[in-house]
Formats: sequence, structure tokens, C-alpha cells
Amino acid sequence: MPIDYIRYDLLVQDALRSVVRKVLTDAARNGLPGEHHFNIAFKTHAPGVIVPPAVLQRYPDEMAIILQHEFWDLAVTNDGFEVSLNFSRKPERLSIPFDSITGFSDPSVPFGFKLEPRGAAEPAKPAPAPAPAARETARKPQAAGAPAQSQAKPAAPATKSAEAAAKKAERAREAEPAKVVSIDAFRKK
Repeated sequence: MPIDYIRYDLLVQDALRSVVRKVLTDAARNGLPGEHHFNIAFKTHAPGVIVPPAVLQRYPDEMAIILQHEFWDLAVTNDGFEVSLNFSRKPERLSIPFDSITGFSDPSVPFGFKLEPRGAAEPAKPAPAPAPAARETARKPQAAGAPAQSQAKPAAPATKSAEAAAKKAERAREAEPAKVVSIDAFRKK
């Protein structure tokens, strides 16, 4: 298999992050239009993520937040966003870099996609244009946050046998059935 020196996978990831940046910037400026709302999953231990200690203890790896009715002071920068949410009826401020995001969806349309969190050592690359995205397959958010599922890609293999094993593992991951959970299952009745 030929080596991808251009790294199209990273270009697409950057383009999808720019979609998140754009819709959050618009929401910070104008509010959420119509029934739109966002589920955002992210790695809680990623560089630059700031969450309350109690939340980090509850979700030490990954969590999802919903920006719909009860969020305040949404501020977006080139590198990430900050927002205030209630956790156990206590307002808390979160700071989330775009590089830590593992999933984004807007169930009102429906639209969503998964992302690979970018490592601290991996340089950012500009993206030429957004690409079509697949619909999100895992939705497990609660009102303030919940664990989210992510599929990490293995590191680049060093040998042909390692490359074959990595390809086999990737095919097995892709063959797993998608699990779609309705957000209504998490709403209080």
C-alpha cells in the first residue's frame, strides 16, 4: 500500500474541527438558531482541557457535553472554546481545545462526526475545505456530561508484520456494529 505523505486523514480532521469552530462562533454571537443544539465529546485529560476536579474524577478519560438550554458565556478562540455549565446545580467553567474533541453532533438535523484527538506533539495543519462527514454513531450524553466512546487509530507500524496486524485490527474495528442511543433516553421525564 502506498504511503500517504500528504496525510489526507489529518487534513479532513482539521476541516471538521473548523466546522465545530464555525458553528460555535456563530452560536456565541447569535445564540442557537431554531432547534439546533450540540453534543460535543472530548478527552478530559488532553492538553489545555480545564474541567472542575469533581467532573474530572467522574470522567477521567472522556466526556460529552450538550449545549442546548443551560449554558452560559460561550467564548470561542482559534484554539478552543470556553463555556459555563451546571454540574450538580453548580455553575462551572470549562475550557476545551478543539484538538481534544472526539465527536460532534447536532441531533436536531441530524448531523455528526467523530474525530481523533490530536496529540500534543502533532503539529496543526491548515485544511483546504470541509469534507462530508459520517453521522455520529455513539450518543451517550447526559444533561451536563457523560462518557463518550472513541476509536483511536493505532500508531504507524514499523514493520510489515506490524502493518498487517494494524490493518487487521482496523478492519475489525470498522466491522463492529454502530450503536445509536437516542438522546431522549437520558432526559428526565
